[in-house]
Amino acid sequence: MVYLCCQMVFLQWMKTMIIVFWFEISFMLINATRDTSFNGDAARDTRFNENYYVTWGNDHIMLSKQGREVQLSLDRYSGSGFGSKDYYGSGYFQMRIKLPGWDSAGVVTAFYLNTNLGAHNELDFEFLGNKPGKPITLQTNVFANGVGGREQRIRLWFDPSTDFHYYKLLWNQHQIVFFVDDIPIRVFKNNMMNGVGFPNKAMQLVVSLWDGSSWATDGGKTKANWAHAPFLAHFQDFRIDGCVSSPTSPNKDCYSSRYPWNNQKFWQLNNRQLRAYENVKRRYMNYDYCNDRARYRVPPPECHEW
Repeated sequence: MVYLCCQMVFLQWMKTMIIVFWFEISFMLINATRDTSFNGDAARDTRFNENYYVTWGNDHIMLSKQGREVQLSLDRYSGSGFGSKDYYGSGYFQMRIKLPGWDSAGVVTAFYLNTNLGAHNELDFEFLGNKPGKPITLQTNVFANGVGGREQRIRLWFDPSTDFHYYKLLWNQHQIVFFVDDIPIRVFKNNMMNGVGFPNKAMQLVVSLWDGSSWATDGGKTKANWAHAPFLAHFQDFRIDGCVSSPTSPNKDCYSSRYPWNNQKFWQLNNRQLRAYENVKRRYMNYDYCNDRARYRVPPPECHEW
C-alpha cells in the first residue's frame, strides 16, 4: 500500500515537472520571437497585392492561396520579379522563401532593399544556386551612398529548397541586422562618425529570380542547366513593417521611437542573439570582404572595431 502511494506521488510529481518544463520552453520561444518580430501571425493573412506589384516577367509569375503565396519562375527566356508599392526609411522587413531545388547552379534568388535615385543604397540577400549535392550559398551585401563591395557569404545549416524559412532585415538609425529565421547572420553598425557610410535614404523592397550564370556559381564556371528549367522560387508573408518615406522627400519621422524597431532594445544584439551570431561567423561564414587582402590591401574602415 505504501509502495503504491509513493508510486502515485512520484507519477504526479513527474507530470507536474513535465508541465513546468513545457511552460518554460514555450515562454522562452515566445520571448525569443519577440526579440525581432512585430507582426505576429498577421503576416500570413496579408495578400500580395496589398503591398507589392509585379515589376517584370508577368508571364513567369503565379499567385496562389488567394494571393498569400507567389511563385516566380526562370527559364532561358526570362526571369521574374516584384517590388513594394512604397519606399521605406526604416523598418523590419521579412519574407518566407523556399528556393529552387535540385540543380540550381547559376540561378540567383534575391530579396533586398534598394534605391537608385541619387546615390545607390542597397541591402541584399542573394541566394546563389549550386549543383546537386552542393550547398546553396547565401551572400549579403551593403551599399551606402554609392559604395558597395561589402560581400559576406555563409553556407546555410539547412537545405533552403525543401521548406520555407524567414529571411529578415532590421534597419534603424543604429544598425542593420540580417536574420535567417531568428538567427542574426550579419550586423552593420552605424559608424558615420568614423567615416563609414550608412544607408539613410528611403528604399524599395525588391524580389527577383534571375540568371546569374556569369558569376554566381564557381565564379561563373558553372552555368544554369536549362534542361532543368523552369526554376521555381516560392514566397509567402507579404506584410511590411516599415516607415513609409520617399527618396526625394524623406519622412523625418522614420527614426521616431513610436516605431518599435527604433526602440533602444533594437540598437544592438542582446546576449542570446550575440552568441548565435558569433556561432554563425565561426561555423558557417566562408567569405568576408574584411579579410580579403587581395581585394582590400587596407581593410575598409567599417572592418575596424571602434
